Order: sequence, then C-alpha cells, then structure tokens
Amino acid sequence: MKRRLASLSLLLAWLCASGAMLDVAQVFAWGRMFAGYVKSESIVAAARETFDPAKPCEICGAVSKAREASHSRGAAVPSAGTDRMVMIFDSSSASVLPARADAWPAEAGLSGARRVDVVPVPPPRGVPFLAA
Repeated sequence: MKRRLASLSLLLAWLCASGAMLDVAQVFAWGRMFAGYVKSESIVAAARETFDPAKPCEICGAVSKAREASHSRGAAVPSAGTDRMVMIFDSSSASVLPARADAWPAEAGLSGARRVDVVPVPPPRGVPFLAA
C-alpha cells in the first residue's frame, strides 16, 4: 500500500512539474464541451463546435492563461544562448577509516565449536508389529 501511494504521489508530482496537468484539464474541458454539444447536434457538428477556437469555454480560457503564464516565466534550465553556466563540483574525496583490531571477535577455529558433553539418547521404544 505504501509503495502504491508513493508511486502515485511521484506520478502526480511529475505531471504537475512537467505541465501535463494543463493537458489533462484541457482534455477534460473538451470532453465536457463535446458531451454538451452531442445532446443537440450530430457527432461531426459537435466535434467542430468543440474545437472551434472562437468559442472557448471557461476551463479552456483558464488553461490558456495558465500556459501563457508558464511560458512568460521562462525555462528553468538556461538556454544555450546564455553567456556562461556555473556548475558546482565537489572534489573532496570520501575518507575511509580502517577498522579497529579489537572490533572483530577472535577466530574460534575453522571447524567451529565442538560439543564435549555426551548427548543423552532415550531408550528405544517397543515396536508392536515386530514383537511376536
């Protein structure tokens, strides 16, 4: 459940960051307009009325204003025509410390621990089908 929620959250964040949410809103607006026009007109006429740029709905107007606002802000990544680009590079090497000698347990031997006590064995049980 947590993995699915994380994946959906990541997908939603990507859609918002890439501007695809405006595309989703535009498709929703076209679907709503088409459904309204189909009630009174043929499918071809409804499609023509839906995609007519002279008659946008409220959602289409809001989407076009949002697109213009996002284009006027400029790109987040500088274009190739800029004078210079500053890149940050950290060249510090990672320090690796050796392990302390007393950090590892002493070697017990290659064969492992040996048992010195005799293992108690219970007496055998009588087998009824063998007793005659």
